[in-house]
Amino acid sequence: MTDPEEPPAALRPLLFSIAYRMLGTVSDAEDIVQETFLRYQRALADGTRIESTRAYLSAVTTRLAIDHLRSARVRRESYVGQWLPEPLLTDHGEEDPAAHAEQADSLSMAFLLVLERLNPVERAVFLLHDVFGYGYDEVARIVGKTEANSRQLATRARRHLEESRQRFDASRQEQQDLAERFFAAVTDGDVDRLVDVLAADVVVYGDGGGKAPQWMVPIAGVDKVARLFAAVGRQMREVGVRLQLREVNGHPGALVLDADGRIINVFVLDLADGVVQTVRSVINPDKLRHLGPVADVRALMRELRSRPE
Repeated sequence: MTDPEEPPAALRPLLFSIAYRMLGTVSDAEDIVQETFLRYQRALADGTRIESTRAYLSAVTTRLAIDHLRSARVRRESYVGQWLPEPLLTDHGEEDPAAHAEQADSLSMAFLLVLERLNPVERAVFLLHDVFGYGYDEVARIVGKTEANSRQLATRARRHLEESRQRFDASRQEQQDLAERFFAAVTDGDVDRLVDVLAADVVVYGDGGGKAPQWMVPIAGVDKVARLFAAVGRQMREVGVRLQLREVNGHPGALVLDADGRIINVFVLDLADGVVQTVRSVINPDKLRHLGPVADVRALMRELRSRPE
């Protein structure tokens, strides 16, 4: 018997939100949600009594995500270059500012990367309780721990996260304005304007996964980063590439599109104190396919090199 107040299909966004924050990958999160519903249908067919659809589906999703994370850790260790979460577009129209700020905080790439420091169960306990509002009694049943142990795990996870969690003090409009200035300076290849909007200790991270040209190590410092993005802007103009400003993981970002509108890579910015603190670039094609057709980056690079000086 299922509870009639909450149709299973209506819970899909919640389940995806749990799985994505657990894994940092859109495709894997979608696969886990699909498997969750398959298991739910099998349970019903077997005559399993389900007191709460929400509790049952959340538990299955979380357990599948924990199992996936345990196997994914081995793959992450052999990942070529820097690993970043798969970008998620989050500009879905106007919404409550407080709700947006809460979503932006728990969806940001910075936050998802901090979660990587937690083991799978710690991550599940923290997300279920602190982000999704599940009681410790529910969390304990989901992760197979006692309620007291779940509280301890959440406290430990919270301590790890607070040590490195970033705070974003600008309003949504201020962030958008700063992002527009940054991307306009990139497009124009203007080093001086880039210096004006970059933090002194700005850092750039790139994720190509060995499948597309990308920066293999972080690039730090305002002068290096300003020159880097000025050069990127000049290359973009030469091959007819354009930027489409979007909100990515709750923060300002941009899709980089070729002349045919295919996705080359995604930039997402961390902004604080009126400047750009961090730039993350995801160019691994496997991490972009959920956003639309993906460009052949290596072909674009060959075209760029073939142009006369």
